[in-house]
Amino acid sequence: MNDTVHPLATLARLEATIAQRAAADPSSSYVAKLNARGVPKIAQKVGEEAVEAVIAAMADDRAGLIGESADLVFHLLVLLNAKGIALSDITDELDRREGVSGIVEKASRKGE
Repeated sequence: MNDTVHPLATLARLEATIAQRAAADPSSSYVAKLNARGVPKIAQKVGEEAVEAVIAAMADDRAGLIGESADLVFHLLVLLNAKGIALSDITDELDRREGVSGIVEKASRKGE
């Protein structure tokens, strides 16, 4: 683990890179290629990576889980960017939920 860099700094850099590459030429950027294929394809990739992470976890494959989790986070950030949602929107929601019982918080969303 790199102890000198805060993990959220890494995510912020990745978010900025994804935003920069989103409108690039799809032949030169994987992010642009995903964006050109649309939200359904990006969402499919998020689902695939989530399943692969679960499989690695169930197999007690630590290295596999780390790799698949990195893929999942990457594709989730691509999806969020495509939908105009910033990482700060997610952290704001997590801040809102902090200190609230998970059971209470989930019950408060029943009407959503």
